[in-house]
Order: sequence, then structure tokens, then C-alpha cells
Amino acid sequence: MENLKERIVKLKKEKNAVILAHYYQESDIQDIADYVGDSLGLSQEAMKVDSDIILFAGVHFMAETAKILNPTKKVILPDLKAGCSLAESCPPDLFKTFIDQHPDHIVITYVNCSAEIKAMSDIVCTSSNAVKIVESVPKQTPIIFAPDRNLGKYIIEKTGRDMLLWDGSCVVHEAFSLDKLIEVHKLHPDASIIAHPESETHILKTASYIGSTAGMIDYVKINANNKFIVATEAGILHKMQQEVPHKILIPAPAQDNNSCACSECGYMKMNTLQKVYDCLLDETPQINIPEDLRKKALLPIDRMLELSK
Repeated sequence: MENLKERIVKLKKEKNAVILAHYYQESDIQDIADYVGDSLGLSQEAMKVDSDIILFAGVHFMAETAKILNPTKKVILPDLKAGCSLAESCPPDLFKTFIDQHPDHIVITYVNCSAEIKAMSDIVCTSSNAVKIVESVPKQTPIIFAPDRNLGKYIIEKTGRDMLLWDGSCVVHEAFSLDKLIEVHKLHPDASIIAHPESETHILKTASYIGSTAGMIDYVKINANNKFIVATEAGILHKMQQEVPHKILIPAPAQDNNSCACSECGYMKMNTLQKVYDCLLDETPQINIPEDLRKKALLPIDRMLELSK
């Protein structure tokens, strides 16, 4: 494994490539990445790239976003099948019909969606800036929010805005078991529960902190508590533990029994260190987006990044 990591680092230099990785990637991939972050951080980092090749260790919509922001760069993804249940829950044809039925609404979409959905949007947001983006819209303007209904419900509660929600969700964040979470908390009554806003409302009500993946990491760094139950994809625990090596981190339990007793994204885990090496060696699979679609999708992303400064 270490030899494979060394070969990837060598290839990166030879090909003038950069590796961007999401917190949910397996730990070996995070360790060889040039930047590890959440969706907002990755979008902002993608804009700074001056390398010839961007290898995106994440899922398809993330690599698409990198290509939208960097049309002249070669963007590659280790496995094209690395999709997203949330993005897949919002088919472009059905979403177009939905927004056509509500022509007076401004369309805000969570970044976890396809380029086609972004192209139909007025503004894109991430879990880091969703509340700020929604609050930037005049109160008298009705809003469609898609595709995540759980994040939408959370934003409604935080802002008081009456948004029209698309009925999509993330299977990873809906997999948490409240009963099992309560049992774990009984075993660790001194632990604080922290959760991602894609989780269901009954999970969020147990949390002392709700935020993006980057926000959760920042929270455990500054909070005085030394034990946390973490309700998001278990891949975050690698980077989080590096930031707080002296603290105890417990993954929130999923409904189904699995090898890690946590909730993992099968799509995120499709990328492996070997696939990263092969992808970099062959410079494929590539992410390509028709220019007219790319320009349409770029506008709402640019609006988000401008509002996030």
C-alpha cells in the first residue's frame, strides 16, 4: 500500500496533477490528496487549481462541478459509477416539469445534484452556506429548494422561510437509527451528538451541533467536550481524529447491521487507491460537459461562491 502511495505521488508530479478528495473517501486516499474538504471547500479549491489535471476523489457530481469551474483542465474520476443517491433522486425531466409548474419561484439547489439540475437553478448552495444563501433571497420571493428534503426542512426551521421542497434524500444520512443512537448515548452519556443536516429531523433533534462536514470538524476542535457521537458518513472520522487525536469519536449507528456499525456511502467507497493510480496513469475516465450546459450550470455556482466570500 505504501509503495502504491509513493507511485501516485510520483505520477502527480510527472503529470502536473492535483488530487482533490472529499472527507468521505477511504483514509488511504485522503492521505495522498493535495486537499481534503467538504463540497464548498472543494468548489473553492477547484477554482485555484493551476495544474493540468484534476483527479477528483469523490463522486460524479463533484467531478462535474470541478469541470464546470475549470473547462480547460482535464478532470478525471477514478470510477464513473461513483454516483450519489441524492443526485439520482432528482431526474432532470421531472425537475423541469416541477419548476415549470411554479414559474414565480426562485430555484435554489444543493450542490449534490447533476450539472443538468444546476443549469436549471438560480443559485447553488452547500450545507456550509445553505442558510446564508436562502437568507440572501428577498422574503417576498417564493423558493423551490432541491433535491434534499431533510436539508430543506432544517433550513426552513433555521430561517422561517416557507420553501417548496423537492422530495429527495441521501440514503447514507437516512440510515441512522434513532433507537440505536439512544442506546449508544446511554453507554456514553458524556458524549455530545453532532449531525449533518442531511440527516432526518428526529436525528437532528438529538444533536448539540448541526453542520457541514467541515463545520463538524471545526466544532470538535473548539468544543471543550472530549467525546462525540458523529452522525454523518464514517469517512469523516479519519480527518477528524487527526485534528483531535486526544478525543473519542464514535460513529452514529445505522439501521442495518454492517461491518463498521456505522453509515457508509457505497458510492464514495467505490474509489480505491488502486483506481486512483490507474486513473492518473491512463488519465481516464474523463469528465466532459457540453459547453452550453457548462455555462448554464456555472452561473448559479458563481452566485454561490460570490455570496460565500
